[in-house]
Amino acid sequence: MTDAVRERYGRFARQEAPGRSVLYEEWAIGVERDAAVQAVLARIPATHRQPPLVFAVTRMLGAPLAGFDQWRSFLLAHADEVVAECTVRRLQTNEPLRLAPLLPVLSEIDGPIALLEIGASAGLCLYPDRYSYRFVDEGGALRAALDPDDGPSEVVLTSEVRGRIPRLRMPQVVWRAGIDLDPLDARDPGDRAWLRGLVWPGEAGREDRIMTALDVAAADPPLLVRGDAGARLASVAASAPRDATLVITTPGVLAHIPWAARQALIAQVQALPARWITIDSPSLHEAWRPPVDAETWPSFVVALDGGVRAAADPLGQWWEWRTAAGDLRA
Repeated sequence: MTDAVRERYGRFARQEAPGRSVLYEEWAIGVERDAAVQAVLARIPATHRQPPLVFAVTRMLGAPLAGFDQWRSFLLAHADEVVAECTVRRLQTNEPLRLAPLLPVLSEIDGPIALLEIGASAGLCLYPDRYSYRFVDEGGALRAALDPDDGPSEVVLTSEVRGRIPRLRMPQVVWRAGIDLDPLDARDPGDRAWLRGLVWPGEAGREDRIMTALDVAAADPPLLVRGDAGARLASVAASAPRDATLVITTPGVLAHIPWAARQALIAQVQALPARWITIDSPSLHEAWRPPVDAETWPSFVVALDGGVRAAADPLGQWWEWRTAAGDLRA
């Protein structure tokens, strides 16, 4: 079991942390080389020992934002507490910037829209019409801007666009709902603190963006339903207004669902009278049209009803539209 810990943290150190968090990269390298730390983390259920989750829990419990040796000392001294807390916590990134590469896909769908997110956490990705968007080039020069109908938002989502920019418009969202195993309340101080703790050290601007988005959600809370999406999807979807187009989103959640359950959930979504928008690693499922070569695709895939639209950074920092206007068939 410690081999799995070593491999997972080594992969995180080499493939995920670089460029985002120097400190998390250092901690993950340390874990990869430290048998005592691996033994502690191996006590955590495999679905709850992701590096960002473990690191966030240790920070919440008081680990200093310092080098690996100090973090290691804290972990070993509080091993039972860390294991217990990780076992009941879940990784809930809830990054509203993911909406930047999803906006052009939403722009294809005529309103009004009833928006239902699977894995909604606090629901911060349920407000695409309440945020401002700034699309820039590689050098940071502004290429396109879009604001809500009532004026610029305090939440500004800035994302780099590579290549052409398709048609963009604000979606007309009239109903917002989410399903989550452990939904968070944007009005609850403890839940807000947990989301703040999930921000990686060194991610400039991300904490402010999330905290401001929490204020948007707190002012007009969505319907958040606790439970397994496979069991709750049909009933929640049925509660959406009949005169709106139901749009189901799964941004970043499918990776946390085991393969068989993931395929069953996708089939359930596809069977509903709804549109489906997702942003996923190309190897997560086989619903892409046309098929995506996971070996050559540059990052995550953005799709509408399985139809490939764009390549994108997992958290929305950049995106590249990959579909010609004449090719849109969804």
